[in-house]
Amino acid sequence: MSVAEILIENEENLQIENLEETELFEHFRFVIEKGQAITRIDKLLANRMASTSRTRIQNAAEAGNILVNDRSVKSNYKVKPGDIISIVLSFPKTDFEIIPQDIPLDIVYEDDDLVIVNKEAGMVVHPGFGNFEGTLVNALLYRFQQLPLFKDKPIDEIRPGLVHRIDKNTTGLLVIAKNEIAANKLAKQFFEHTCKRSYIALIWGNLPEDTGTIIGNIGRSLKNRKVMDIFPEGDYGKEAITHYKVIERLGYVNVIECRLETGRTHQIRVHMKSIGHPLFNDSEYGGDKIIKGTTFSKYKQFVENCFQIIPRQALHAKSLGFIHPTTNKEIFFESELPADMKLCIEKWQNYCGNENL
Repeated sequence: MSVAEILIENEENLQIENLEETELFEHFRFVIEKGQAITRIDKLLANRMASTSRTRIQNAAEAGNILVNDRSVKSNYKVKPGDIISIVLSFPKTDFEIIPQDIPLDIVYEDDDLVIVNKEAGMVVHPGFGNFEGTLVNALLYRFQQLPLFKDKPIDEIRPGLVHRIDKNTTGLLVIAKNEIAANKLAKQFFEHTCKRSYIALIWGNLPEDTGTIIGNIGRSLKNRKVMDIFPEGDYGKEAITHYKVIERLGYVNVIECRLETGRTHQIRVHMKSIGHPLFNDSEYGGDKIIKGTTFSKYKQFVENCFQIIPRQALHAKSLGFIHPTTNKEIFFESELPADMKLCIEKWQNYCGNENL
């Protein structure tokens, strides 16, 4: 059975929740065939992309997100046979109504073009199967409901400004665009992987080296579609690259910093599992069991207490840097570790100080 056939079979046999993709944009590629009459590129793309308005295509062109033969063009470019067109659009359409909700947000920074949010654990970023309310997008629609990007549009054209996501139980920084041009320019940076992102994680085990790089294609598991898996290059999945550095060695666990070259679903979680060091208390990737340590009941109780302190994967999106869509200057943001993760690390520090590990 081919990979495609396995995927179709799994889709039919499992009820899938809407897993959070880390990159929220659409990428299309067209090769103009012989015999195509010379025509404006915005008109041609609007005809070929029936669900996308001409205005949205023109905004993408203004942001530099439409390339012809690897060069950005304006919306009045005349398409010729043989042209290779590539277009990146901010945020895919939705097919359900999103309800504005007055939900408090931790706003780190805000200006006319964007807002930086420090997301708490337990908040889903975007509505989907089983999570139609209480999400970050519901909160954004309420907060910015007077902005053109967030109001007075058909359901499938609402663009809540997201260009990336983090998992429900991961904490940390997210950038949200407040207008169409900012959304397109930020989407392009995430598509081209030029944004700077770092995460802090608590992992099981003692890494053999202080630094390392994990490379492995990531795609949905062929056995369990709710999680991701590593696949051989060129077989299935998308290229994923994670760089890590040990910040602190705490016996049976390490505190590490991860920097991403790509932004795949569950990237850090699946990559760390693939090398035998799953994230602490990551129930989907085996980190909610005692992976390393002694058989003493005192130690087992200590780990269970730590699990209760941080009842989620120990992962925090600590820093985020990118080029501002209006000033064209690089801006950079950092956030502190959340209380649960900080307390868990402190408990491991105390345990190391009191025990012979």
